[in-house]
Amino acid sequence: MDRWRSARPFAEESPDKMRIPVIHGVIDRRLLINFRVDPIVISRILPAPFRPQLFQGQAIAGICLIRLKRIRPQFFPLPFGLGSENAAHRIAVELEVGGQTQCGVYIPRRDTSSRLNAWAGGTVFPGEHHHAKFVVSESADRISVAVASRDQRVQIDVAGSIGTDLSATSLFPNLSAASDFFAQGAVGYSVTRDPGRYDGIELRCANWSVTPLNIERVASSYFDDRRVFPEGSIQFDCALLMRGIEHEWHGQEDLCCEVANRTGS
Repeated sequence: MDRWRSARPFAEESPDKMRIPVIHGVIDRRLLINFRVDPIVISRILPAPFRPQLFQGQAIAGICLIRLKRIRPQFFPLPFGLGSENAAHRIAVELEVGGQTQCGVYIPRRDTSSRLNAWAGGTVFPGEHHHAKFVVSESADRISVAVASRDQRVQIDVAGSIGTDLSATSLFPNLSAASDFFAQGAVGYSVTRDPGRYDGIELRCANWSVTPLNIERVASSYFDDRRVFPEGSIQFDCALLMRGIEHEWHGQEDLCCEVANRTGS
């Protein structure tokens, strides 16, 4: 049995498409900062064919703050490998493929501390990245991450401490339910410079384990923009922490869609 946990991708890879090599590494730390959002508001943001994946009638969006280490093509031996801090704003989505509903994440923005990632993302490997400064303070039971993009379009500030359970106000009834929901989002599709084309990549984890995080502060220039998310349409829900996860990145076929004129988005 394949030890890599995987979700089914949205589209099958065409045989003549040049694929990136499988990228192997370790998720040194991954923070999932999650919000519940009015589905009508999220639907204004999402392009076709995406629609919000709902839980208890609410859309789920968030920020992934991930530190990667020992990143290398699968055939490269250790100790070779690169490390970087990365951030992604993401929305849990569904779409229909071949009459079946597939789950994943729509990613309107990726930021990275790595100049290599910023240069190669969207060309050498999927996912266009913007260069950003990361300031991280971390101990065994506390963590804070601040992000400021070089183009001054994204600012993130998150701080919290290890918890024992989800907040009582979370939509998710328990940690297991939250873990299962976010494990479904293995395939991500990122906005590109080409309207209607989305870079696809799949995360496969050798193990999947999450810990609750008690959030002391959270700010995001994207989710705090009241022109996009009106007052009362978005609330913090929960935060999860992952550490020491062996993983692989697998490129997926680009998702290409017709571009429609949208209003109110």
